Amino acid sequence: QVQLVESGGGLVQAGDSLRLSCAVSGRAFSNHPMGWFRQAPGKEREFVAAITWIAGTTYYADSVKGRFTISRVIAKNTLYLQMNSLKLEDTAVYYCAGGLQTSGGNWYGGSWGQGTQVTVSS
Repeated sequence: QVQLVESGGGLVQAGDSLRLSCAVSGRAFSNHPMGWFRQAPGKEREFVAAITWIAGTTYYADSVKGRFTISRVIAKNTLYLQMNSLKLEDTAVYYCAGGLQTSGGNWYGGSWGQGTQVTVSS
């Protein structure tokens, strides 16, 4: 069973940057992408970004493309999400997810971290 622990959330101002980290332990889903989702108050959890663990191929939601960068350091078993030019609408709890699968343009997570809060103020 894989364990995912996020860190790096916080309160920032619009336009600022923030980097989230996700420490991966246990059995990693090396054959499946890993990624980030987020859930804003009153909204459903939504896909943010994904990366294939070995090849490093990346995928992004349109809403974050060009502003967020997903990466991983295999030797450290750590996943990152660099978030630049943050907007008020980026405020959400961000979840690290493993064992992702995609179907019909939608992404689905297999394992989840506990989440980390990102709040963007004006």
